[in-house]
Amino acid sequence: MGLKRRNKIEAKFSYASMTDIIFLLLIFFVLTSNFVQISDFKLPESDSKTVAPTSAVVEVGLNGEILWDKQQVSPSALKAAIARKKKEMGDPKDFTLTIAADQDSPFDNVTEVIKVAGELRIKAILATSPKTQG
Repeated sequence: MGLKRRNKIEAKFSYASMTDIIFLLLIFFVLTSNFVQISDFKLPESDSKTVAPTSAVVEVGLNGEILWDKQQVSPSALKAAIARKKKEMGDPKDFTLTIAADQDSPFDNVTEVIKVAGELRIKAILATSPKTQG
């Protein structure tokens, strides 16, 4: 009696193409991500772990100066600049303004920026640093 040999088909998966795809995705996300650059401020500390997307950054300096793109602006000029940026982005509903204010800066100027965000009906968040233990 002759025994038949069975040809077993072994399923193998090549990971070479998978690493290429992952590498391309990594490059895509790095190139399309927004890098927020904030001046060297002593930010207020917070326990919050919330991370929000940032569309634009406004800085409030130690002397109360309001900075947009590293240039000092008035609240009315800030409102126009933010409206222009929002329009450039296609007027998104999830436009978020990050306010980076020094811990010792006058709070009246921070509230001015918050009022501008309210008038433009956009979200505004205050940048904080993690609370130190101890």
